[in-house]
Amino acid sequence: MKRESVKSFPSFVIVRGGTQIMPLKSDREILENSMHEDDPNCNSSLEPGFIEKTAPRWGPQNKGAQELANLYSPGKRAQELICVYTCIALMIIDFILILKHLRFDRICVTFVSAFFGIITADFGSGLVHWAADTWGSIDLPILGKHFLRPFREHHLDPTSITRHDFIETNGDNFMVSIPMLGYLAYNFNTKSYSDIQQDFGWISYLFLLSIFVAMTNQIHKWSHTYWGLPKWVLLLQSYHVILPRKHHRIHHVAPHETYFCITTGWLNWPLEKFR
Repeated sequence: MKRESVKSFPSFVIVRGGTQIMPLKSDREILENSMHEDDPNCNSSLEPGFIEKTAPRWGPQNKGAQELANLYSPGKRAQELICVYTCIALMIIDFILILKHLRFDRICVTFVSAFFGIITADFGSGLVHWAADTWGSIDLPILGKHFLRPFREHHLDPTSITRHDFIETNGDNFMVSIPMLGYLAYNFNTKSYSDIQQDFGWISYLFLLSIFVAMTNQIHKWSHTYWGLPKWVLLLQSYHVILPRKHHRIHHVAPHETYFCITTGWLNWPLEKFR
């Protein structure tokens, strides 16, 4: 199977007292310490002579990944189904109400507020991702088995997310968006027209925040999908409107300590500068 060539990644440090810039990891180090997602079962190497000394480090054949995948329960599935359908219904209701109240003279405020909503979603995805990767264990009551498990499984088998259907992929993120969308629907039906117009920037911010929070794991799934993506998704990835595949691969270099933001990935580089 022909492997996709990998170009240099934008991971740099600046030497104190000067302007010299050097890469943190070479292309070879990135490849050798991350799973080749076009060959998830074999965990093959860059060169034919390389022999894997242990059991598969990543992929569907990793025993740890298999054990974590088996913890997915019928109760968890039911929770995800309820959350997905409830969230979609609220998205439709709120979108119709926003269009009903949208005025031309509020377009600028709407776009600026929406932009900051997307930025907030990206920051939130990084914060949650970092916390779930760093703290706790799958033995924690409720949180461990239902919410930390997918993060731990993902590092052992990054391509597992590509085998999850829409419900399993998005159930938890849609759950997070329900309170925000419910709050908007409530305000649309209880506030006066003038109050809604006065708060329209806040409404636009919350709506785009909730949409991008809900879609974060779907965007994340697309960043691990190397075949069959719609052209519009590839276009959004190529212009870095949503998380690109090569950008996200930097996070999957062991020990997975960088580039946690997985909605758009816009904040990964600036956040690295503050580490």
